[in-house]
Amino acid sequence: MMAMTTETDIPEEDRLRADFYDFLGALLAGPPDKALLKKTAALGGDDSPLGQAVSAMARVAAISNPTGVEREFTALFIGVGRGELLPYASYYLTGFLNEKPLAVLRKEMAALCITRAPNVFEPEDNIASLFEMMAGMITGRFGKPVPLARQAEFFNRHIGPWAEHFFADLEGAENSVFYASVGAAGKAFIEIEREAFRMAAG
Repeated sequence: MMAMTTETDIPEEDRLRADFYDFLGALLAGPPDKALLKKTAALGGDDSPLGQAVSAMARVAAISNPTGVEREFTALFIGVGRGELLPYASYYLTGFLNEKPLAVLRKEMAALCITRAPNVFEPEDNIASLFEMMAGMITGRFGKPVPLARQAEFFNRHIGPWAEHFFADLEGAENSVFYASVGAAGKAFIEIEREAFRMAAG
């Protein structure tokens, strides 16, 4: 019997990538509770664009409270009828929900043995779900770690074409305060991932 890959078998750089995908995915899947806000406030960053964005996010988290951030999340993503932003690949790529990008994603999820959790009703092309999928591919959550070239294919097909635009919209949204800092961090992270995949392919 083959041993299952554990996260300790994964290079440190890849584990950190997966952790950040998971972290951003958690912030975008629902409003952070007190524990996640506290974890965010404890983050530190270096002088890189991503490090500076993370430091700014930590500063905002330190003066935020769960009730206020929940109101912000509701205004941004739920609203009355709909929120200020629609964080779905189909919407950003076609202007409509549940379009071809979602169908393409579902086929790829099947090929990668990724299934939607039974208690999740959001379309799978939600930015939070896509980030969770990326983290899972990196760490082997869906069976075994996915090679970097295959990660790049998934990223370039389902995340790269629109996520940076979404994070820029999140950063500048009328209702964004805490989530403006999340948008800045997400935008910087997407730029790093795109460049890293480009260099790996070159």
